[in-house]
Amino acid sequence: MSRWKNRPEGANWGDFGADDQIGRLNLITPERVRAAAAEVQAGERFCLSLPLDLPGGNLLNPRRYPPELRPTVRSGDRPNMNYNLSQDDPNMIDVICDDLVVMHTQYSSQWDSLAHVGQEFDADGDGKAEIVYYNGYRGGEHICGPQDEGGSRAHALGIENMAAAGVQGRGIMIDLEGEFGWNQKMVGYDDLMRVMEKDSVTVEEGDMVCLHTGFAQMIMDMGGKPDKEKLHNSCAALDGRDGKLLNWITDSGLSLLIADNYAVEAHPSRPGEGNCAFLPIHEHCLFKLGIHLGELWYLTPLNSWLKAHGRSRFLLTAPPIRLPGAVGSPANPVATV
Repeated sequence: MSRWKNRPEGANWGDFGADDQIGRLNLITPERVRAAAAEVQAGERFCLSLPLDLPGGNLLNPRRYPPELRPTVRSGDRPNMNYNLSQDDPNMIDVICDDLVVMHTQYSSQWDSLAHVGQEFDADGDGKAEIVYYNGYRGGEHICGPQDEGGSRAHALGIENMAAAGVQGRGIMIDLEGEFGWNQKMVGYDDLMRVMEKDSVTVEEGDMVCLHTGFAQMIMDMGGKPDKEKLHNSCAALDGRDGKLLNWITDSGLSLLIADNYAVEAHPSRPGEGNCAFLPIHEHCLFKLGIHLGELWYLTPLNSWLKAHGRSRFLLTAPPIRLPGAVGSPANPVATV
């Protein structure tokens, strides 16, 4: 039995199959991966992740904290850090270090899974809205909270589905910082097209689009002591209330949407009308189209190299961690040029 009778206006639910859980990642075909590999000319690599203890503190998001790193322990609560095994056996000469991390999965450079944002929507046509996610997966059944049997876990749409897909293809850089500097700017469709035309950037079906705004560079420069007011009042972000921009995201065929800023789109967004999404690009991408979002990536060094060499395309390898049931993941992407 289908999970839904109604799908949201403009959604692609079912287009990749009734049980699809990776959305527009399906557009990265073997042919497109081969085309992406052809972008490697210099053989240079760029790490696109911030150090995962940045931005520092919890001023950007009071619910997310830096990772806690500590040793595992042996019997007797002895920490496994510079632990000499001769303490257990005098014939052993090995010294052991072994650690664990407690991490908020979306604290720093990250991927949003398709279970990250859903909506109250009447998917089954009974006249009553229920909690649903991409492709009609249900809250409380497929994406469960602490009150549900088994506790919090995404039984569908978890980040492990993205990881298993093998995220690799052609990345496209759009340099918003080059046009707007570090000034706060809501970027609509017309602004985006002007930047792309100026820099001769073309987006084709299956491309992974990266938006460089300079925001992550600001975070790096702050060295773990973020200036909340400065960060919240700087740099470009997409205007999610611009209908033409949302239509372009649909029509462009892009497979993934990535930015070096906090939420890809302006946060908070401009006021909407009537019942509307708090984050309209999150709604449009994660809920309607199955487009994973990458946030807080470190794009400045790669962007500088591309601009210096008159390029905008590169091979992007960017799987999340394969953690079953998680709704987000740290990202450690690599760009190869």
